[in-house]
Amino acid sequence: MNLFSEVRILLLGLDNGGKTTLLKQLASEDISHITPTQGFNIKSVQSQGFKLNVWDIGGQRKIRPYWRNYFENTDVLIYVIDSADRKRFEETGQELAELLDEEKLSGVPVLIFANKQDLLTAAPASEIAEGLNLHTIRDRMWQIQSCSALTGEGIQEGMNWVCKSVNSKKK
Repeated sequence: MNLFSEVRILLLGLDNGGKTTLLKQLASEDISHITPTQGFNIKSVQSQGFKLNVWDIGGQRKIRPYWRNYFENTDVLIYVIDSADRKRFEETGQELAELLDEEKLSGVPVLIFANKQDLLTAAPASEIAEGLNLHTIRDRMWQIQSCSALTGEGIQEGMNWVCKSVNSKKK
Protein backbone atom coordinates (compact mmCIF):
# COMPACT_ATOMS: atom_id res chain seq x y z
CA MET A 1 0.00 0.00 0.00
CA ASN A 2 1.49 3.29 -1.08
CA LEU A 3 1.01 5.95 1.58
CA PHE A 4 2.04 8.69 -0.78
CA SER A 5 0.13 9.55 -3.90
CA GLU A 6 2.69 9.73 -6.72
CA VAL A 7 2.71 12.82 -8.89
CA ARG A 8 4.64 13.16 -12.14
CA ILE A 9 5.98 16.66 -12.64
CA LEU A 10 7.69 17.86 -15.79
CA LEU A 11 10.19 20.68 -15.33
CA LEU A 12 10.79 22.53 -18.60
CA GLY A 13 12.10 25.87 -19.83
CA LEU A 14 14.94 27.31 -21.90
CA ASP A 15 18.55 26.47 -21.15
CA ASN A 16 20.11 28.50 -18.33
CA GLY A 17 16.70 29.24 -16.81
CA GLY A 18 17.53 27.54 -13.50
CA LYS A 19 15.63 24.24 -13.74
CA THR A 20 18.36 22.05 -12.27
CA THR A 21 19.17 24.56 -9.52
CA LEU A 22 15.47 24.61 -8.67
CA LEU A 23 15.33 20.81 -8.61
CA LYS A 24 18.39 20.57 -6.35
CA GLN A 25 16.95 23.27 -4.10
CA LEU A 26 13.73 21.22 -3.80
CA ALA A 27 15.77 18.15 -2.87
CA SER A 28 17.91 20.20 -0.43
CA GLU A 29 21.07 19.40 -2.37
CA ASP A 30 24.22 21.43 -2.96
CA ILE A 31 23.75 23.95 -5.77
CA SER A 32 27.32 25.22 -6.10
CA HIS A 33 28.36 23.08 -9.11
CA ILE A 34 25.66 22.83 -11.73
CA THR A 35 26.40 22.20 -15.39
CA PRO A 36 23.98 22.33 -18.34
CA THR A 37 21.71 19.29 -18.40
CA GLN A 38 22.40 17.11 -21.45
CA GLY A 39 19.65 14.56 -20.89
CA PHE A 40 17.47 14.71 -17.81
CA ASN A 41 17.61 14.61 -14.02
CA ILE A 42 14.93 13.09 -11.85
CA LYS A 43 14.34 13.56 -8.14
CA SER A 44 11.58 12.44 -5.82
CA VAL A 45 10.51 14.91 -3.18
CA GLN A 46 7.86 14.36 -0.53
CA SER A 47 5.45 17.18 0.11
CA GLN A 48 2.02 17.36 1.72
CA GLY A 49 1.38 13.63 1.43
CA PHE A 50 2.53 13.49 -2.17
CA LYS A 51 5.59 11.86 -3.66
CA LEU A 52 6.56 14.35 -6.32
CA ASN A 53 8.62 12.75 -9.08
CA VAL A 54 10.20 15.73 -10.78
CA TRP A 55 11.68 15.28 -14.26
CA ASP A 56 14.12 18.06 -15.16
CA ILE A 57 14.78 17.97 -18.91
CA GLY A 58 17.61 19.89 -20.58
CA GLY A 59 16.48 23.12 -22.26
CA GLN A 60 19.05 23.64 -24.99
CA ARG A 61 17.55 24.18 -28.42
CA LYS A 62 18.88 20.88 -29.78
CA ILE A 63 17.29 18.94 -26.89
CA ARG A 64 13.84 20.59 -26.97
CA PRO A 65 12.45 18.32 -29.72
CA TYR A 66 12.88 15.45 -27.23
CA TRP A 67 10.69 17.12 -24.60
CA ARG A 68 7.65 15.42 -26.10
CA ASN A 69 9.04 12.00 -25.13
CA TYR A 70 8.30 12.93 -21.52
CA PHE A 71 4.75 14.33 -21.87
CA GLU A 72 2.87 11.09 -21.25
CA ASN A 73 1.13 10.89 -17.84
CA THR A 74 2.36 14.30 -16.68
CA ASP A 75 0.28 15.58 -13.75
CA VAL A 76 1.73 19.08 -13.53
CA LEU A 77 3.97 21.11 -15.82
CA ILE A 78 6.45 23.50 -14.21
CA TYR A 79 7.88 25.99 -16.69
CA VAL A 80 10.92 27.98 -15.56
CA ILE A 81 11.74 31.42 -16.95
CA ASP A 82 14.90 33.45 -16.42
CA SER A 83 13.23 36.74 -15.47
CA ALA A 84 16.44 38.69 -16.08
CA ASP A 85 17.01 37.43 -19.65
CA ARG A 86 14.63 39.81 -21.40
CA LYS A 87 16.06 39.21 -24.87
CA ARG A 88 14.80 35.61 -24.67
CA PHE A 89 11.26 36.39 -23.48
CA GLU A 90 9.92 35.96 -27.01
CA GLU A 91 11.63 32.58 -27.41
CA THR A 92 10.48 31.36 -23.99
CA GLY A 93 6.95 32.54 -24.79
CA GLN A 94 6.91 30.58 -28.05
CA GLU A 95 8.12 27.40 -26.33
CA LEU A 96 5.49 27.76 -23.61
CA ALA A 97 2.73 28.38 -26.17
CA GLU A 98 3.76 25.22 -28.04
CA LEU A 99 3.67 23.20 -24.81
CA LEU A 100 0.18 24.49 -24.00
CA ASP A 101 -0.94 23.35 -27.47
CA GLU A 102 0.34 19.81 -26.97
CA GLU A 103 -2.44 17.26 -26.96
CA LYS A 104 -0.66 15.05 -24.41
CA LEU A 105 -0.42 18.00 -22.00
CA SER A 106 -4.03 19.03 -22.54
CA GLY A 107 -5.62 20.25 -19.30
CA VAL A 108 -2.40 19.71 -17.31
CA PRO A 109 -2.02 22.47 -14.66
CA VAL A 110 0.98 24.72 -15.31
CA LEU A 111 3.11 26.58 -12.78
CA ILE A 112 5.37 29.22 -14.25
CA PHE A 113 8.34 30.04 -12.06
CA ALA A 114 9.58 33.59 -12.77
CA ASN A 115 13.07 32.69 -11.62
CA LYS A 116 16.18 34.74 -10.77
CA GLN A 117 14.22 37.36 -8.86
CA ASP A 118 17.37 37.88 -6.76
CA LEU A 119 18.83 39.79 -9.73
CA LEU A 120 18.18 43.53 -9.94
CA THR A 121 17.48 43.25 -13.67
CA ALA A 122 14.72 40.65 -13.20
CA ALA A 123 11.32 41.52 -14.65
CA PRO A 124 8.50 41.20 -12.10
CA ALA A 125 6.20 38.18 -12.44
CA SER A 126 3.26 40.47 -13.31
CA GLU A 127 5.14 41.90 -16.30
CA ILE A 128 6.08 38.40 -17.50
CA ALA A 129 2.49 37.19 -17.10
CA GLU A 130 1.30 40.08 -19.24
CA GLY A 131 4.00 39.58 -21.88
CA LEU A 132 3.13 35.88 -22.16
CA ASN A 133 -0.63 36.62 -22.26
CA LEU A 134 -1.18 34.16 -19.43
CA HIS A 135 -4.62 35.68 -18.79
CA THR A 136 -5.79 34.06 -22.04
CA ILE A 137 -5.23 30.52 -20.68
CA ARG A 138 -8.70 29.09 -20.14
CA ASP A 139 -8.29 25.34 -20.53
CA ARG A 140 -6.28 24.57 -17.39
CA MET A 141 -5.28 25.85 -13.98
CA TRP A 142 -2.20 28.06 -14.07
CA GLN A 143 -0.12 30.12 -11.69
CA ILE A 144 2.92 32.35 -12.00
CA GLN A 145 5.25 32.47 -9.01
CA SER A 146 8.25 34.73 -8.46
CA CYS A 147 11.21 32.78 -7.18
CA SER A 148 14.94 32.56 -6.84
CA ALA A 149 16.31 29.05 -7.24
CA LEU A 150 19.56 30.39 -5.81
CA THR A 151 18.14 31.65 -2.50
CA GLY A 152 15.16 29.28 -2.43
CA GLU A 153 12.74 32.18 -2.14
CA GLY A 154 9.27 31.52 -3.58
CA ILE A 155 9.88 27.85 -4.32
CA GLN A 156 7.82 26.47 -1.45
CA GLU A 157 4.88 28.71 -2.38
CA GLY A 158 5.03 27.37 -5.91
CA MET A 159 5.14 23.76 -4.74
CA ASN A 160 2.19 24.39 -2.42
CA TRP A 161 0.21 25.46 -5.49
CA VAL A 162 1.35 22.30 -7.32
CA CYS A 163 0.00 20.10 -4.49
CA LYS A 164 -3.23 22.10 -4.39
CA SER A 165 -3.74 21.76 -8.14
CA VAL A 166 -3.16 17.99 -7.99
CA ASN A 167 -5.65 17.73 -5.13
CA SER A 168 -8.37 19.55 -7.02
CA LYS A 169 -7.69 17.52 -10.18
CA LYS A 170 -8.04 14.22 -8.34
CA LYS A 171 -11.48 15.17 -7.00
